[in-house]
Amino acid sequence: MNLQDLLYGVSIKSLTGLPQVEVTALAFDSRLVNPGTLFFAIKGTAVDGHRFIDQTIAAGASVIVCEELPAELNENVTYVEVADSAEALGVIACNFYGNPSADLKLVGITGTNGKTTIATLLFQLFGGLNYGVGLISTVQNQINDRVVAATHTTPNPIALNELLREMVDEGCEYCFMEVSSHAVSQHRIAGLTFAGGVFSNITHDHLDFHKTFDNYIKAKKGFFDMLPKSAFALTNTDDKNGMVMLQNTKAYKKTYALKQMADFKAKIIENKFSGLHLEIDHTDVYFKMVGSFNAYNLLAAYGTAVLLEQDQLRVLTTLSALSGAEGRFDYTVSKSGIVGIVDYAHTPDAVQNVLSTIANIRKGTEQVITVIGCGGDRDKTKRPVMAKVACDWSDKVILTSDNPRTEDPQAIIKDMEAGVSPTNQRKAISILDRREAIKTACHIAQPGDIILIAGKGHEKYQEINGVRQHFDDKEIINEQLNQIS
Repeated sequence: MNLQDLLYGVSIKSLTGLPQVEVTALAFDSRLVNPGTLFFAIKGTAVDGHRFIDQTIAAGASVIVCEELPAELNENVTYVEVADSAEALGVIACNFYGNPSADLKLVGITGTNGKTTIATLLFQLFGGLNYGVGLISTVQNQINDRVVAATHTTPNPIALNELLREMVDEGCEYCFMEVSSHAVSQHRIAGLTFAGGVFSNITHDHLDFHKTFDNYIKAKKGFFDMLPKSAFALTNTDDKNGMVMLQNTKAYKKTYALKQMADFKAKIIENKFSGLHLEIDHTDVYFKMVGSFNAYNLLAAYGTAVLLEQDQLRVLTTLSALSGAEGRFDYTVSKSGIVGIVDYAHTPDAVQNVLSTIANIRKGTEQVITVIGCGGDRDKTKRPVMAKVACDWSDKVILTSDNPRTEDPQAIIKDMEAGVSPTNQRKAISILDRREAIKTACHIAQPGDIILIAGKGHEKYQEINGVRQHFDDKEIINEQLNQIS
């Protein structure tokens, strides 16, 4: 593709060399450069891509996009100087793949909790309404019935636009994608055309990356700030920062809530393990999903579908048959009546949401046993808070390993133990091995008790010292519960 066409919409400080050069590929990883490649020199948190410019030219790069020009310029290479290489990458990737996001209706979902469930519900809903539809989520990416493995909540711009192009080519009319705060800050969604944006909630998370809660809020808000006038912005007004998201958006503003006045309103009539009975916009509907947090997720999906001009009754009818995302309040009941729940909850608020849902459903005599860990190389400040929440809302708590990554798992557990108050110490124990922790929870449980395995949800691996080994919470708890008569 001609460089001049690729640069449409890019804010250029200077261009040295020929603008008519042909580009055959894009890369921001120097190891992936071949002859004809346009290389983006990006200043990352760990590595500065400007260090590899000479290496990429030797490998055949014909164009370099950079924030700082090298001291010596190669006369056979075109240099494009920009203010932000990451942002330029997003815009150029869109142009390279023919701006696929403009050829379908792309809706982004952001927030601390609920992104995956809302995106998955919408994907299932629009598939059920007989549309071609794509999904970009933490659990998996999907193009109609075809599953594409997911490595990040929001892929890098090259992978993202390539995926969107495949969706368009395979007949997708809609795509629902999770938009992480990292993706906004790192310009992974730069250049995309959104038909709408949805905000679920915002709570304590990712402070290892954003440093302050204010920066985290600004990152989420940045997504709504970039929405065009033609898009909608749907926010949860029960969240105290819900309206903050809409302050500077050009999109038309809509709201949903269970407690406040809103454009889309729901009321919980009944909440049991068998499902939710909700009144949505004056219509009684029974859903398979459980918990007040899922009432919000269902309402967000309903509001989004209506804003996308779908028939309200058809939407509610189709939603009522859906079960949401894997590893989100994913429960099983053993022959002896022990309830095992696997959930991705990995923030203090998410853990409390799941445990408060269990508290609302339980009859009062059964024990709640929670197995919980925290990820390594991530926000350390939430570790004691998560342990405290688990202890406050459970009868017994087993602190264990999650994905320690490159950290010492024992040190992570020690951070969590700091949140266990003296009054809660009698109910908390620490077991380093996660499999043993789950096994112990199953063996101390009595008929009718409820076991929550929190933190990993849908994940099929455990990452220790940079190596991912097969590990499936749901597989293990089912295996253990089946051994209990």
